[in-house]
Amino acid sequence: MFIGIDHGTTGMRFASGKKRFKLTREEATGFSVTNLDRICTIDEIEGIALSYSMGDNFAKITRIEKVKNRGIVNREGAGKHIGGGTKVFDEIKKSGIPTIVIPGLHRGSPTDPRFKVYSHQSSPEKIGIAYEVCHDLGDDVVVSDTSSNTVTLLVAAGRLVGAFDACIFAPGTRHGALDVDAIRRIDEGKCTANEAFQQAGVEYTVPDEDNLRIRTVAMFSAMECAALLLLNPRAKIALAGSIAPLIAPEVESLLGTDVAVYDEWCASSGLGRLAHDVFSGAGDILGLEVDR
Repeated sequence: MFIGIDHGTTGMRFASGKKRFKLTREEATGFSVTNLDRICTIDEIEGIALSYSMGDNFAKITRIEKVKNRGIVNREGAGKHIGGGTKVFDEIKKSGIPTIVIPGLHRGSPTDPRFKVYSHQSSPEKIGIAYEVCHDLGDDVVVSDTSSNTVTLLVAAGRLVGAFDACIFAPGTRHGALDVDAIRRIDEGKCTANEAFQQAGVEYTVPDEDNLRIRTVAMFSAMECAALLLLNPRAKIALAGSIAPLIAPEVESLLGTDVAVYDEWCASSGLGRLAHDVFSGAGDILGLEVDR
């Protein structure tokens, strides 16, 4: 059996086929490898695909024992730091279960060089989302993951072309890009840049009336999809994440096309599928090389 582990903003999701469970990141600080018994016995696990934080100091899918500093440049930067993901990473590594770590998309990744105007394009769990969607829809997709963050990726001819990360374009419910007001508050010493990022989502910036928050996320998610369609007009469109079902009707209306909808388990399910394929001999995943 193969397990995918999604290190999300609010929780850790573990999945293998239809068997799955979730821990809040606070609960994950007490993680033990025996927690995986909720899916299967430890002896039944053939391989794990793990995502952790930004995944920004390596660019190939890599065995966990070969990854340095858990695959990140450092723990500073955008996002909430609790310790649950770190605990899961360290316990999985200590267990000796065959495990691969998935990189994020960044300047060292084999994406279109024009996207490298930004240092970071996507965190690793989004690779699992893209892999799951491509399994269903084919090799040309745009997929927008909408929850606390909104991150949208493009795959063309089975290869990752690039992505818009949460701090660049579309807001999620909690996080978003830093606008002029946020820059002023940072310069005035009222908050850090990371604090501003964590308060730039629609829950903090848009009134909670007339479904305006959901409609706002839908509009910006659709705009990201439309932007990426410029590079691959034949791509099919998918939404994933906890609020995907809520925004889907408006995204479809704005884009004038049908949209496939996936839920919050898309990343962990895709990572489980990815683990199966890598441990079965796949040499690359969506253009990302496997380092054996």
